[in-house]
Amino acid sequence: MDRSWMKLSRVSNAYQNGVQTFLNFAFQNASQGNMILCPCKKCGNIYWHFREVVYEHLIVDGFIRGYKKWIFHGECTSSGISSTINPTYPDTDYHHQYVRQDDMEDMLRDAFNMRSHGEQSFPPDFIISEDCNITGNVFCETGTSAPNEEPNEEAAKFYNLLNEMNEELYEGSKYSKLSFCIRLFHLKCLGGWTGNSFTMLLEFLREMFPFAKIPQSCQDMKRLIKDLGLGYDKIHSCPNDCMLYWGDQKNQQSCHVCGKSRWMNSNTEDVNTDEGGAQLRKKPVKVLRYFPLIPRLQRLFMSSKTAESMTWHNDQRTDDGLLRHPADSLAWKSFDSKFPSFASDPRNMRLGLAADGFNPFKIMSTSYSTWPVVLVPYNLPPWICMKQSLFILSMIIPREKGPGNDIDIYLQPLIEELKQLWSGVETYDVLRKENFNLRAALLWTINDFPAYANLSSWSTKGRYACPCCAAQTCSKWLYNGKKFSYMGHRRWLDENHKFRFQRTLFDGTEEYRGAPEQTVGSEILFMLKDINFSYGKMNQPPITQIRRRSRDESDDESNEEDDPNEAEL
Repeated sequence: MDRSWMKLSRVSNAYQNGVQTFLNFAFQNASQGNMILCPCKKCGNIYWHFREVVYEHLIVDGFIRGYKKWIFHGECTSSGISSTINPTYPDTDYHHQYVRQDDMEDMLRDAFNMRSHGEQSFPPDFIISEDCNITGNVFCETGTSAPNEEPNEEAAKFYNLLNEMNEELYEGSKYSKLSFCIRLFHLKCLGGWTGNSFTMLLEFLREMFPFAKIPQSCQDMKRLIKDLGLGYDKIHSCPNDCMLYWGDQKNQQSCHVCGKSRWMNSNTEDVNTDEGGAQLRKKPVKVLRYFPLIPRLQRLFMSSKTAESMTWHNDQRTDDGLLRHPADSLAWKSFDSKFPSFASDPRNMRLGLAADGFNPFKIMSTSYSTWPVVLVPYNLPPWICMKQSLFILSMIIPREKGPGNDIDIYLQPLIEELKQLWSGVETYDVLRKENFNLRAALLWTINDFPAYANLSSWSTKGRYACPCCAAQTCSKWLYNGKKFSYMGHRRWLDENHKFRFQRTLFDGTEEYRGAPEQTVGSEILFMLKDINFSYGKMNQPPITQIRRRSRDESDDESNEEDDPNEAEL
């Protein structure tokens, strides 16, 4: 069947006639009570409508992206297995039963990074039958059979939550067991209830409603909600950014660099006792919130839509020499040629890291800087990978001031996971119904110039501020302005460009030099091999910093006098 009309303008007669052809096919093969699933961009094959409504939606909004095989309207898949959707919902109450009022579907999709791309509704990738179970009868695709391999532990959590989502709190309830637990736990957090008081409330509710499926205790409810994967690790850190209390140093009570205590108003003890003998838990001075990366990457392969998009750069990208996606860049291609084993599996992920500070209180007079670190999965298509819903929050670094060069201290857990991902972790691919070894690599960082200095450990201030030119940076100290000026940009022009010979328009000199050679990674490692890094912000009096700056400026001036080539600039 010719479907070229789907790409035409929605006001053309060919498109409108094609919509009528689609409606005739859909109502003949997949209608339910004179209604079908609407495939427009807003409904996303979720909501049931009559023919006139579907026709109007398709004319106004158009089809969802990529819906060229009408598997939700009676068309069989290429494998010959029918994908017709025929849920048995009563005609009079179809909307109430098919669309959940508690919106648990959207919450699960957001929690497991499984939202349908380009739509804001819950896609029908996973249709779980009433008698399904994790070990044998999970229907990952509508109408398909059970996977050839059993899902791993992380994937099984998601499927189990889908079952909890469809399990009613009691017969006839508008709340599911999962939505009830989340709503009640939300009230606990807002009201500041203790765990014991919350458990007593649950016991009272079970006595009042013995027919309801209410958790036994606060711990049981936390265990259920924990599978959403919304948690994070709290890692204590030194107030001077010297170290993390993590790994082998997890149980230390004070910093081994500066000697500062780990706890507020404390020497070394973890727990104090009040006058009555009760134990009082002390608060750490500074806490890093770290969101584990590996489970979040694994979840991208738990949905057939996201799993298919993870190989878009290899399967569907147009390779015509134009730069439309990071996969078209020289950096991507150079990385693939250098590590062919990594590039052999298109599911292996390329990541970008973005970091910067902001004031969460939106008060300019308040000095506070929180630094989020975000990862971007570049395997996805360009219209998806930069959407906020696909960003992966890695950590939140709190501090009155930015971490500066000490950000390396806080990146340790992320670097450890990236090393593990380079070797590979077992991941379940729902599209291919198999477990595979997922690998990942960090290719780029996204940040402004000051943050670039913190992440790259190259100072973007002073005489050699350009990280690309390095020691060949053209800089000149302005005696009156008391700052550096960076000239010599004409070096990158063609040899015979007229700007090279125009003295009066620039600095009074003609430029005959060529562009500086780019410093390669091996040269950078050679320059850094004998450097000893020491992290931490030891308290220094402001006068020391002023003296240091004055000394640096005087050194710069004396260097310029000694170097005649620099003086010409």
